[in-house]
Amino acid sequence: MNRASLVFLGAFLVLVLSWAGLPFGGSSSYGSLTTHFGDTENKAYPAQIPGIVARGALVYRDLGCVYCHTQQVRGGADGADVARKWGERESYARDYIREPNVMLGALRVGPDLRNVGARIADAGQLYRLLYDPTIDRKDALMPPHPFLFEKRRIVGQPSPKAMAVAGLSAGYEVVPTERAETLVSYLLSLKDTYDYPEEKRLNTPPAAPKAEAKQSEHEKK
Repeated sequence: MNRASLVFLGAFLVLVLSWAGLPFGGSSSYGSLTTHFGDTENKAYPAQIPGIVARGALVYRDLGCVYCHTQQVRGGADGADVARKWGERESYARDYIREPNVMLGALRVGPDLRNVGARIADAGQLYRLLYDPTIDRKDALMPPHPFLFEKRRIVGQPSPKAMAVAGLSAGYEVVPTERAETLVSYLLSLKDTYDYPEEKRLNTPPAAPKAEAKQSEHEKK
């Protein structure tokens, strides 16, 4: 084998190993993350995912919500996502370690939902958004999801879960199905309010130098 072939082969191997290191290196780093135990709160973060929330995540995935909504607050403390009130801080890899399917998404037709449970704590508002987004916002782009609800005749007392729907025939009510209830439980659970000490230390920018220090440096010159 001549020298040129050896050089080409070596360069090719370096390129292949470099590209292979991207997914495997990231996977190894992510896989080594563990929960953080907060001594003050006496519990682990992120918390375990309840069964109803896990089932709601499957409904979220089945409906394709990930195609229009991301679940990642980007840009750090001074980023646009924080300014939009989509989160109190940027998202960390540790936030996702309890989730079997991480649904970061790539396209934002609608707002980021990583902290929607902190922004909207009212289940009724989420049900209205799913049933018909234009109830609360006339220019909403989100399509309605009436198939997640059941229109039925009232037998005896109305259901405590019945929604107020305009134009509904007398004697009928609209109630969320089990899929809607699990989906709303999942959405309400989406809130990263805990700031991990290690990530906070790594992602907090250094403090700006004090004015006195700047003046002193100027005097030395």
